[in-house]
Amino acid sequence: MEMIGLDLHKRESQLCIQDAEGVFTERRIVTGRGSFAALFAGRPRARVLLEASTESEWVARYLESLGHEVIVADPGFAPMYATRSKKVKTDKRDARALCEACARGTYRAIHRASEAQRHVRTELAVRDALVRTRTRYVAMIKAMVRREGLRLRSGEPAHTAAKLAEVSLPDVLQSELAPLVSLLEPVNAQVTAATARLTALARGNPVVTRLQTIPGVGPITAVAFVAALDDVTRFASAHQVQAYLGLVPSEFSSGERQLRGRITKRGNARVRWLLVEAAWRVMRARDPEAEMLRQWTERVALRRGQRIAAVALARRLAGIMYAIWRDGTAYAGGSASIAA
Repeated sequence: MEMIGLDLHKRESQLCIQDAEGVFTERRIVTGRGSFAALFAGRPRARVLLEASTESEWVARYLESLGHEVIVADPGFAPMYATRSKKVKTDKRDARALCEACARGTYRAIHRASEAQRHVRTELAVRDALVRTRTRYVAMIKAMVRREGLRLRSGEPAHTAAKLAEVSLPDVLQSELAPLVSLLEPVNAQVTAATARLTALARGNPVVTRLQTIPGVGPITAVAFVAALDDVTRFASAHQVQAYLGLVPSEFSSGERQLRGRITKRGNARVRWLLVEAAWRVMRARDPEAEMLRQWTERVALRRGQRIAAVALARRLAGIMYAIWRDGTAYAGGSASIAA
C-alpha cells in the first residue's frame, strides 16, 4: 500500500508519495476536487495522512469516496514531525514528514465529528457570528449615546432600538446612528431564527433534553456541548472532558517546584464561554434546584473571588453534563450530582 503525506493549503497542496519499494515521489497540485480526482481516482487504495485544518474534512471525505484510507492528524503532535528540521520549513519538507509519519504510525488521529454534529456546529457558528455582530452594533450605539452625556436603560440587546426611542437624542446624533439602527431589526430577526433552529434541534435530542435539567443550562449550551463532544464514549472521565474544553488549570512543574496558572483555554472556545455564562446564571439565580451548586460556588468565591468561582463552577458543570450523558440520567440536585 502506498503511503501519502498531504500538506494541505487553501489554493495549492503538496504531496509526498512513498510506494511499496520505498521510493518517494513529490507533487504539487491545486486544492480542488478536479485535481484530487485526476490523481487519486482509479489509483490503488492508499493511506493518506493530512493535518486537521479548515479544508481537511471535505478533502478527507472526498478521498474516502475515491476508495482511499484517510487519517486526519493532530498538527500539535510533535512526534509526527520528528524528522523535520526546526530551522528549515517548506511545504515539501512538511509533506515528506507527513509521509514518513504515515509509514511509521507516529501520528495522533483526531476525532472527526459525525455529519449530524457538523451541521449543528455550523448552525452554532452562524448564530455566534450574528450575536457578535449585534453586540458590536449595540456597543457602538451605547458609546455614541454616552458621548452626548446620555445613557440607555439596561435590558436585552434585542430591545436597543426601543430603548433609543425613549431617549431625547440630538438630530445630528440620530442621523449618525440611523445606519446602525436600521441594521438592528434584520440582525435581531436572524438571531431569533437561528436560536429557533437550535431549539428545535434540542427538542429532538433526548441527551440535550436531559442536560437541560441542570440549573443554568439552556438549549443552546446543551446543544453546543453535545456537538463539541459528539461521542461521549471517547472520554474516560469527567476530567478528560474538562481538559478537552480548556477548563483545567495550566501547570508548570519541575522537580520540587509546582506552579499552576490560569485555565488552558484549549478546545472549543464557544462551549467554554457558554458554560461560564451558565455558571454566572446559577450564581445569580434563586432556584432551589441550584442551591447546592450555589453554596459550593460561594465557598470558592470566599477564597478565590467571584470570577475564579464562576470558572470553577463552569468546570463542574462540564463534569456533571458528562456524567448525565454517560449514565443516561437527569439532574436530581444534591451533593451526589455535584460530585459526578
